Amino acid sequence: MLLNLHVKNLAIIDEVDVYFTDHLNILTGETGAGKSIIIGSINIALGGKVNKDIIRKGADYALVELVFQIDDLHTIQKLKELDIEMEDNQLIVSRKIMNGRVVNKINGNIVPTATLRSVASFVIDIHGQHEHQSLLYKTKHLSILDRFAKNEILELKAEIRKYYQQYNNIKRELDSDDMTTDQRLRQMSFLEYEINEIENARLKKGEEEELFAQFKKMSNASEISENINGVYQLTSQSQDSVSENLSRSLRMLAKVDELDESLAGFKDQLIEIESLMNDFNRDLSSYQDEMQFDPSAYQEVDERLNLIHNLKAKYGNSFDEIQEYYAQAKAKLEKYQDYDCYVAKLNKEKERLEEILEEECSKLSEIRQKYALELKNKIVDALLDLNFLDVRFEVNFNRFDHFTENGFDDVEFLIATNIGEDLKPLAKVASGGELSRVMLALKSVLADNDAIDTLIFDEIDVGVSGRTAQKVSERLSFIAKDHQVLCITHLPQIAAMADSHYIIEKSATSDRTSTTIYRLDEEKSVSELARILGGAVITDAVIHNAKEMKELAAKTKLYSFEN
Repeated sequence: MLLNLHVKNLAIIDEVDVYFTDHLNILTGETGAGKSIIIGSINIALGGKVNKDIIRKGADYALVELVFQIDDLHTIQKLKELDIEMEDNQLIVSRKIMNGRVVNKINGNIVPTATLRSVASFVIDIHGQHEHQSLLYKTKHLSILDRFAKNEILELKAEIRKYYQQYNNIKRELDSDDMTTDQRLRQMSFLEYEINEIENARLKKGEEEELFAQFKKMSNASEISENINGVYQLTSQSQDSVSENLSRSLRMLAKVDELDESLAGFKDQLIEIESLMNDFNRDLSSYQDEMQFDPSAYQEVDERLNLIHNLKAKYGNSFDEIQEYYAQAKAKLEKYQDYDCYVAKLNKEKERLEEILEEECSKLSEIRQKYALELKNKIVDALLDLNFLDVRFEVNFNRFDHFTENGFDDVEFLIATNIGEDLKPLAKVASGGELSRVMLALKSVLADNDAIDTLIFDEIDVGVSGRTAQKVSERLSFIAKDHQVLCITHLPQIAAMADSHYIIEKSATSDRTSTTIYRLDEEKSVSELARILGGAVITDAVIHNAKEMKELAAKTKLYSFEN
């Protein structure tokens, strides 16, 4: 459930902080007050598109924050799979928008936008005019049916997706290897050349690093030798060398160590230092003796490094990548050497997968058709309840001439809204108001199958009025029995059904315009309802009518909850 919405510096919103409740939350306000911005801010927080001019004029940033209470165990598990941990089952989603930069956070941790969208998909369902229009696209109808049947088809769809990927890979392999004999022979010749080049190089893991170290030493032999010789002179060869000075110091201590017992420790330390220096000088002398520049060895290392760099340029940036390329080249060569057998093997595997897909997709289609009948009946009931008096609705099945990762079903919703009319696709029948009611019917049916607790409806009342508006309000109230519903409306019949009623207002000064939102008490809710009913002039009769509508709505909800 969405507990809180906090918005700051977004478009014409200075700062808004609003708490929502269970059941039906109704949002009303004058045209242009900023109702769409409120819903838009929720969309933005959940990973929606951010326009560059969305930050309020004069502000450095915009912020939207949502607080959810998550009690559904399945949803909590999904959040854990996204590495999202909660305290007291609360989910806090925020999005801070700065010039050229957006920072997304969930429970205080920065996350990518893709994670926000994943979270949104199972905590909230937002429906506006765009979603109503999506019903016109046949491609959406299969996903709606699958959402209704999801508990029974999830595993089967996953199996089909796995087999389809294997099948598709084999088809691509067969298509990519469709070449003439001459082309295959040329390819074999080229592969043999590459394989021989890699084999003849006899590369060793770590060899390049060792060779580079040798090359570096050889390339700088003169400088190394000069400096090592200088060090050796300073430590052992000159009259004022470190070794000579240590020897003098020891002789001096030897003259006085018997005069003071505490001097013995200094003498011992100096003896140890002299021993270390002698070892150092011997090692340095040995290094000097071995430090000889061999032009032929240098050339050999240089040529070997050039060979390795050439192979890397052709076959990969590392020893492991070259070896992987070598293995792939050998496999290709073996394939082309016995090409007919290889193609026959692929075709046999393709046939096997086609048989599996045919069987699995048929199972999926049978389950879908079973649920399609149930979905059809429930949608018809919901549409009748929404004042479609003579409606017929069907889920039409056709079959693609190919497999897809979703099976082979081509599904389309058909509807007839009047007696004597033929069933036709939604796009050819439904008006804007009818579409919004069809969407509401679908959502009321799907809501029982969803763990999503919060549903938002924007423009659900497009094109409806009178008795139909009353039916829409009753359907919204019915959904809100078991879900939290947020609904923006212009209709008094829907507003009267509110369990919590919020007003969205716009105020203006000489240089600023601001939108605010706050919850209305019962008296102010009646006044707002009267405004919607009466427009500019609010008479006592309009106020009385508003009170009657609220009382009737309360009785309707009570009856609905009891039944």
